[in-house]
Amino acid sequence: MAGHSQFKNIMHRKGAQDAKRGRMFGKIIREITVAAKQGLPDPAFNPRLRAAVTEARQMNMPRDTIERAIKKASGAAGSDDYVEVRYEGYGPAGVAVIVETLTDNRNRTASDVRTAFNKSGGALGETNSVSFMFSRLGVIHYPAVVGSEDAVLEAAIEAGADNAESGPDGHEITTSVEDFFAVRDALEARFGAPAEAKLDWRPSTSVTLDEEKAATLMKLLDTLEDHDDVQNVYANFDIPEAVMAKLSA
Repeated sequence: MAGHSQFKNIMHRKGAQDAKRGRMFGKIIREITVAAKQGLPDPAFNPRLRAAVTEARQMNMPRDTIERAIKKASGAAGSDDYVEVRYEGYGPAGVAVIVETLTDNRNRTASDVRTAFNKSGGALGETNSVSFMFSRLGVIHYPAVVGSEDAVLEAAIEAGADNAESGPDGHEITTSVEDFFAVRDALEARFGAPAEAKLDWRPSTSVTLDEEKAATLMKLLDTLEDHDDVQNVYANFDIPEAVMAKLSA
């Protein structure tokens, strides 16, 4: 009986992992679609598409799936018409939350995002209601093995980056939004493809949460991230290690 229960638990976890993988594939395909429509269908001449394709490959998306998405987006028959919409609001304990979406139905997405905020005790706000508490920047990550701290810093400066920080977990290079693609390409020519390269929202201040508020916020963020229309979620919270340990127990 215990073995049967364990098997069912494994199957449930595998199903959840497969579902999450499927959602991630769907989100990347949407990004590929929008990138291919906004520029040339060749990643070599379309920085946003190149970034999306790189992310897809890092997720082990099959090559034919990537190629079909690009072909569909650039074909005469067209494809799904997604628009980029950013939502902003406050979650539990006044945590500022930014939600980036790609949607083919604004009304549906707005309703779902608003419902998620309301259920958490938060509230959806107007555009720019919380983004002033964040900085928009490009972030590029490399593993530590690509080079020394000095070598990466020198390369980052030459490429036009704003800053580079190194540690045991690797190197993080930050850039302005305008210089992001140029810096990424210059570093890729020097060190190869980065582990991650994306535009990010970095909070300038953070809200420290207790166990109850942290649990409520995590539920809100999970709900948002699981939504098919949501591409990225950012929030300005800090959870102490002791609280994280209790939540993970």
